[in-house]
Amino acid sequence: MRYLAPNRAAEIFNTLTKWLTTRGISLMGSRVLAVRGRKSGEVRTTVVNLFTYEGSRYLLAPRGHTQWVRNLRAVGEGELRLGRRSERFTPVEIADAEKAPLIRLYLRKWAWETGAFFDGLKADSPEADIEAAAPGFPVFRIVPAG
Repeated sequence: MRYLAPNRAAEIFNTLTKWLTTRGISLMGSRVLAVRGRKSGEVRTTVVNLFTYEGSRYLLAPRGHTQWVRNLRAVGEGELRLGRRSERFTPVEIADAEKAPLIRLYLRKWAWETGAFFDGLKADSPEADIEAAAPGFPVFRIVPAG
């Protein structure tokens, strides 16, 4: 499974973005994702980019099958935080065959930040290239808990 570990520059950027997001300042859709660890049971947090496509909200993992992805799959619920506001949700993983428009939109919005993780894939890449890369990029639709 594809996974790219963050380097020191990414860790610094993520720490700054997380700090701002926890204070209610969203950078282009940033949220703090809180999800219980599948092994430890402890709540883990990371900053993510929340986006909307055709009326639904999504999370995409540009680094691949990360720990937060594995935890969401195992636990089946999470929480998105922005400042003092939080929203519990159930993740619905998107099938590889349905990811292409979501990956394309993600690249349009955040290639400046995460483009290096897409191995040369661009928002205007041919559909076949995006479809071929889709298994390496987990995507979840956010369903509010209720």
